[in-house]
Amino acid sequence: MLVIMKSSATEEEIGRVIERIEVEGLSAHVSRGMERTVIGVIGQGVDVHRIAGVLGGMSGVESLVPISKPFKLASREFHPQDTVVEVNGVRIGGEEVVVIGGPCSVESEEQTLATARAVKAAGGKLLRGGAYKPRTSPYSFRGMGVRGLEILARAREETGLGVVTEVMSVEELPVVMEYADMLQIGTRNMQNYALLEAVGRTEMPVLLKRGMSATVEEWLLAAEYIMAQGNRRVVLCERGIRSFDPYTRNVFDVGAIALVKGLSHLPVIGDPSQGTGRASLVVPVSLAAVAAGADGLLVEVHPNPEGAMSDNAQQVTFEGFEELMAGVRRVASAIGRSAAEPAREPQGVSA
Repeated sequence: MLVIMKSSATEEEIGRVIERIEVEGLSAHVSRGMERTVIGVIGQGVDVHRIAGVLGGMSGVESLVPISKPFKLASREFHPQDTVVEVNGVRIGGEEVVVIGGPCSVESEEQTLATARAVKAAGGKLLRGGAYKPRTSPYSFRGMGVRGLEILARAREETGLGVVTEVMSVEELPVVMEYADMLQIGTRNMQNYALLEAVGRTEMPVLLKRGMSATVEEWLLAAEYIMAQGNRRVVLCERGIRSFDPYTRNVFDVGAIALVKGLSHLPVIGDPSQGTGRASLVVPVSLAAVAAGADGLLVEVHPNPEGAMSDNAQQVTFEGFEELMAGVRRVASAIGRSAAEPAREPQGVSA
């Protein structure tokens, strides 16, 4: 339930309500708005009616509201205002549509640095790249591991772009945290609850991809696992769901972006590369995602897609990324938002 405090409620009254919630063995999650403070009450195995009677009579409490959604902390009922997640100084969920670009996999320092420079020059705000890659076949290229993380850090040093990279297990989490600015939870790990809870105990921003066969509710409940551990810095990523049609790798659910923006206060971005599996579809699907309300995009970019060591069919060239950014700026402007202009400052000096 939600405890709505009066606009005149004092900090002492708010504190007493929080203390009583915790005495009852429940968790109190505080959301402070411009006019009122709202306290979310989360927990199981209690008499809801009794708790409501106790809290409803406390000083400073205006009303109690049940949360109808199973995803409590991620719902707009709990937090009506949009959440903005900051990553290396970049705000995701605000007025600007943030584009994250980079290779599917880190393959070499030369490839990654060239891509990072191109992404920044075109207006990308963060750098993506896989150092650890979950692959369907154990014989496919599965990433460079720690060396890949070191290369991503080198690219950040030169370009200033924050690093978004995937963590695949609880065991890998400490080393990935040393190098990343944002932790990515991939589609195969969306319901890896031990990993979700582990990243929830960190204070790092988390990019949570939708599972390839997940419903919207399952996706939001995965976010709930992270948030229930105390980490509210979650960005949702629609990356397409599995279908019977072989013409696209997945079905990119544009409607889910608009739907989730209504259900949840968390930022939502789209991954048109994984979502379609075809480079020729990345630009039009990106524009559709922005028009539907996406707060950003996650795009795979490579200097030579044909020679890429993973997912070569869906990675765009540097020129393709420039085209995408130009289109994103036009669509964002048309719906009252913005996207970064091409960078005009020097791109850094190589060591």
